[in-house]
Amino acid sequence: MTGLVKNIVRFFLFLLLQAFVLNKIPPLHQFIVPYLYFLFILWLPFNISRTALMVIAVLFGLCMDLFTNTPGLHAAPCLLIAYLRPFLLNLLLPQETTELSYVEPSLKSMGWAPYFVYVLILTFMHHAYLVLLEWLQFGNFLYFLGKVTGTTAISIMLIFLTEMLFYRKARFRTNIA
Repeated sequence: MTGLVKNIVRFFLFLLLQAFVLNKIPPLHQFIVPYLYFLFILWLPFNISRTALMVIAVLFGLCMDLFTNTPGLHAAPCLLIAYLRPFLLNLLLPQETTELSYVEPSLKSMGWAPYFVYVLILTFMHHAYLVLLEWLQFGNFLYFLGKVTGTTAISIMLIFLTEMLFYRKARFRTNIA
């Protein structure tokens, strides 16, 4: 399966999984809401241009907003993590090795520690911005922090469960121009 087809399939699978499975789960607690859809953005290839990444993220977020009836609520955090993703990858990875060797971010291509930091930071940023937009105020800061932390924890757990259940074969890049 080519990279484009694989990412189109992922696009729809993550949308449908979030809209029809995870959003139907009753709240686990007042703090915990399971989100997994944004993993699509984290799994996009290394070599995608920043502009294309941000356009894809906005379209993906708007599609999620169509399913949840929340105009712009999911598009804005998706755009934020798409904007921050290249900066974070540049900080975490040596440019001469990983990006030239592998096609997309994964446990195999990045290693446990950098991949965990990558997922943790972008997940936390996504959820913090999502919760802030949801409320449009901080209100009780401890409640805000608890909701972001709880949602981030359950999402991290779901992401690593997804990584373990659906093993992604790490594809090497070739020297073909």
